[in-house]
Amino acid sequence: MFQGIHAVLYAIFDRERRIDPKAMRAQVDYCIDAGVQGITVPGLATEVLKLTLAERKALIRDVADVIGGRVPLSVGVAGNSIAEQAETIAVAEAAGAKWLILQPPMAGSYSADVYIDFFVEVAATSALPVAIQNAPAYLGRSLSAQDIGHLKRRCPNFAAVKSEDEPAGVEAIARSAGEDLAILGGRGGLDLLDLLRIGCAGFVLAPDIAPVAVRIRKAWIEGRIDRATELYRRISPSIEFSMSSLEHLITYGKRIFASCAGLEVHDRPPCLAPTPEGLAKSKAFAGDLMDILR
Repeated sequence: MFQGIHAVLYAIFDRERRIDPKAMRAQVDYCIDAGVQGITVPGLATEVLKLTLAERKALIRDVADVIGGRVPLSVGVAGNSIAEQAETIAVAEAAGAKWLILQPPMAGSYSADVYIDFFVEVAATSALPVAIQNAPAYLGRSLSAQDIGHLKRRCPNFAAVKSEDEPAGVEAIARSAGEDLAILGGRGGLDLLDLLRIGCAGFVLAPDIAPVAVRIRKAWIEGRIDRATELYRRISPSIEFSMSSLEHLITYGKRIFASCAGLEVHDRPPCLAPTPEGLAKSKAFAGDLMDILR
């Protein structure tokens, strides 16, 4: 279920800054054709906090329809109340999602026990396996390895951690979790080889990097470490450029993907305004990625 590369979709907007269904369909097909093992929506790369609840729900349904059972769907669950997250989960279940990724609420800042209680209540609204998104650099809050152990004891369907941290932090979570929890990597592919060495079961990555990550992971598990290392060396500059911040990913990582997929990008504010230099770099990185994927 968690194994492999899962592509977390970008939100592709039209000129009126509405979600573009045709472009989203093209994005799903692009990712599946590239060999990803799953699709995730919505997530941080989908600008989930810029989407209304109605948009999130419609997006989940539409993406599920486009996938058509070809690969598993996982659903990112955001929201500042248990009721809001539960409403998203109900839509995910009806759409056939296989697992969920719970984000902590963004309203306020609390101690770990408050977030644990929140996750326990939200997870209890579903029988689906749940992961939690542990992304301190992007969400400004996270659980420690010890906190995650407490959550596991209280939450029977807690099955995975999307651990978006430096390798040492991910390794600490993995060591504490043992075989009880799957560990998923993210961060746009930063430290991908180190996370493979640690033993991450899978990765949730945006569609600019996911297709190459599929090839890197395949080479790695086949024992072709030199090939995996070479591919990672070639895409590292693009990853480091996009992942200088979440805002940078949404402005430039999305454009790198769109160049590869033949799509247009229209930004929804608030956003980081692209610069001529940034656009030139995005175009060059897209060319590099397309060369690798040929």
